Amino acid sequence: MLRIERFVLREIRLPLKEPFQISSGVVRERRVFLVELHHPDGEVGWGECAAFDTPNYSEETVDTAWYAVREWIAPRLLGRELSGPREVAPLLEVGFCGHRMAKGMVEMGCWELAARLEGVSLARLLGGTRTRVAVGISLGIQASPEALVERAAAAHAAGYRKIKIKIKPGADIEYIRAVREALGPSAELMADANSAYTLADADHLARLDEFDLMMIEQPLGQDDLVRHAQLQRRLKTPICLDEAITSLDRAEDMVTLGSGRIVNIKPGRVGGFTNSIAIHDYCQSQGIPVWCGGMLESGIGRAHNVALASLPNFTLPGDLSPSSRYWEQDIVIPEWTMAPDGMVDVPLDSPGIGVKIDLDRIEDLTVKLEVVER
Repeated sequence: MLRIERFVLREIRLPLKEPFQISSGVVRERRVFLVELHHPDGEVGWGECAAFDTPNYSEETVDTAWYAVREWIAPRLLGRELSGPREVAPLLEVGFCGHRMAKGMVEMGCWELAARLEGVSLARLLGGTRTRVAVGISLGIQASPEALVERAAAAHAAGYRKIKIKIKPGADIEYIRAVREALGPSAELMADANSAYTLADADHLARLDEFDLMMIEQPLGQDDLVRHAQLQRRLKTPICLDEAITSLDRAEDMVTLGSGRIVNIKPGRVGGFTNSIAIHDYCQSQGIPVWCGGMLESGIGRAHNVALASLPNFTLPGDLSPSSRYWEQDIVIPEWTMAPDGMVDVPLDSPGIGVKIDLDRIEDLTVKLEVVER
């Protein structure tokens, strides 16, 4: 029986090895919001919030998520007996709009707690079948095409199975061209615009077709499916939707309208694992490949993503870079690593997320803590 007797909310600060720039801003230090879900028998499930400290990716932030968990989510779940984690997402939807990242961190923590209670890995509990998953890297916007080529070449040599290149107006065509020419036609490249363009840029974006990209991710508005459908009809390159897919309904609308041909599933963005699985299953039924995106997670959030990416329709490399890509030291033991062939092992035979939580390091990094209990 799944039961939570105490929520422990923590904020830690993890400085990035180097600034990470996308079209809407730069991240230098990651404010990481963690939640511990304590079961009466002593087991603890961990969740991590995907939100940033500013509302540039979505309307949620670390601070709004903290408030939502403390004021609305914890009171709904504390002391309640549930048969399993699939009951959590519906319970958090009744009379409670939005706040998907806040809901998702707790819902994913409930799945992790359930896996620990059952003595199985999170990946197996989710229905994962892969023992290894392919890893891609996301490269932030660079100062010049030459600087980008240097980073992309190093990533390619390191074995990454996909190289995602962040773009924005003024840092797009020539940047992609330089990398394609440097790495050759076989390198798996994609572009990610984070909603930096409008439909008026369609002719410009169509120039990306010459580079044989795997996809261009979310070129237009965050919640715009209609204009993406218009753009997709003008592009040979598949459009992948990220920010625009926040639920199963939105994925169904994408297919109906023809707004894209690939989906990036970020579990925090869609409210957790239950919704992620529903989107995964629907896309699989429609022949739509999916992959797991990243939000500069710590090793806890990375563990959640690796577990999800073990499901069968995650056929494209995910943003699952090893711990050393972003952090001098992570908060899990062992840290996440990538094999020379660009794969990460799924811990299918270890209970829960499959790695040990480094509690001493988390305590040292904690800048805010709050306990919520009955």
